[in-house]
Amino acid sequence: MRGLSHDVGRRGRFKVQHLVAALVVVAGATWGGIEIHSRITHVFEYDARISGDLVTLSSRVAGWVTKIEVTEGDVVAHDQILFQIDSRESKLKLAELDARLKRNLADRERLRRERGLTDEQIKTRYETLGSAVNAADATVASLDAQLNLAKADLVRAEALFKSTVIPRRQLDEARAMKLRIEGEHRKSVAGLAEARARLQEMNAERAKLDVIDGEIAMLEHEESELAARMAQQHLDMVDRTIRAPVDGVIDRKFVDTGEYITPGQRLAIMHNPAKVWIDANIKETDVRKLKIGQPVKVSVDAYPDEDFQGKVAIIGNAATSEFALLPTPNPSGNFTKITQRLPVRISIDQQGRKLRPGMMVEVNIDIR
Repeated sequence: MRGLSHDVGRRGRFKVQHLVAALVVVAGATWGGIEIHSRITHVFEYDARISGDLVTLSSRVAGWVTKIEVTEGDVVAHDQILFQIDSRESKLKLAELDARLKRNLADRERLRRERGLTDEQIKTRYETLGSAVNAADATVASLDAQLNLAKADLVRAEALFKSTVIPRRQLDEARAMKLRIEGEHRKSVAGLAEARARLQEMNAERAKLDVIDGEIAMLEHEESELAARMAQQHLDMVDRTIRAPVDGVIDRKFVDTGEYITPGQRLAIMHNPAKVWIDANIKETDVRKLKIGQPVKVSVDAYPDEDFQGKVAIIGNAATSEFALLPTPNPSGNFTKITQRLPVRISIDQQGRKLRPGMMVEVNIDIR
């Protein structure tokens, strides 16, 4: 009986071992099938990271940091003031340029009024002298006729005197009349010449208007230059207030109040937590399987119990090795073929600001 029970026990253990082995084989085959199917229908990548637009805030001007409105971790809105840089010297320069511009405008206005007054005076005098020239010309024309008549009377009187028709007194009177009219004629001709000379002088006076116009034009050019310098100085004033370029969060701050900064110096780094994505470097042998819009299952190392979903957004056009700062030439001729990787960007929706740039993730791209 004891031998029989011992044989039964051995047979039972043998059946259990076979059953366990069968279960292991079935489980292994099932797992292998699932794994093979997954390898065929999915592309896996374990070296992927959350990325975002990290914005480096810097200054365009030099100066002392007088005030810092934020600290690391603060959520800021677009155009919110972050840093204040000493603006006293900039304000003084702006005030100086403003005073020079106002003086320039006053000088230009004074010259414009002076030009208007000079123009009116020249017009009035020109009209007066023009009338004087016309009057002198009319007088000369009248005396021309009188002189011609006096000369004819004198010729006639001389002929009559020779014929003893008239006495010498009438001949003398005719000669005196001719001499008087000749004198008046010469005087009127001289007056006409003087009036015309004055009129010519008034034409020369108009050159003063050109001089004034030149001075006004020069002031206008100076005004444009001062306006440009004021705009530049105003830009310098604006640059002394550093504002947030986007909505986001301050990741790191590099300066403290009272420090002297130079143009281009880093002040802080921030990013917009609402705009994040995944950068994954996919093997070149798998890239042919990818298409834009394919669904992606994302596993975030920081949240292993949560599932995130994404989509293939961009497939890179060059291998990551092409972007290396230091090239890797092969002068020896020895060659070891290495599978290259291409960058692939995967879009993903932010969930309560859990996803942060630099986090490690694993991606499972469904290529069916």
